[in-house]
Amino acid sequence: MSVIVVVAAVIVGPGGRVLAAQRAEPAALAGGWEFPGGKVDPGESEEVALVRECREELGVEVAVGARVGGDWPLAEGYIMRVWLCSLTSGTPEAREHLALRWLGPGEYYEVEWLGADLPIMKTVESLLPRD
Repeated sequence: MSVIVVVAAVIVGPGGRVLAAQRAEPAALAGGWEFPGGKVDPGESEEVALVRECREELGVEVAVGARVGGDWPLAEGYIMRVWLCSLTSGTPEAREHLALRWLGPGEYYEVEWLGADLPIMKTVESLLPRD
């Protein structure tokens, strides 16, 4: 049985800015960029876990939207599930990350995405409206 990790592709504004978070730990991943999220706790739905993780990691409330793709591979024994999310209140703060960055069109690949998150960014980009 795989551990489910839920992540939020937080999108804001008409230009489709995407929130990226820079990992602080573990050492092997520190400095890499990812979508925020975390593990689903026992008895918790995936959507509830996603809202909780955004509250804990970023200090914001989000509305969970459409799921992006199916099960995304992560480390052995883990799979990621991704949702598009919008902010409903708060301004994201780097509580558990080194930094946060809003990436607009043309900037999506200016950060060093972690290997598991890069294909997600490519899929999210394909879902965003183009000018």
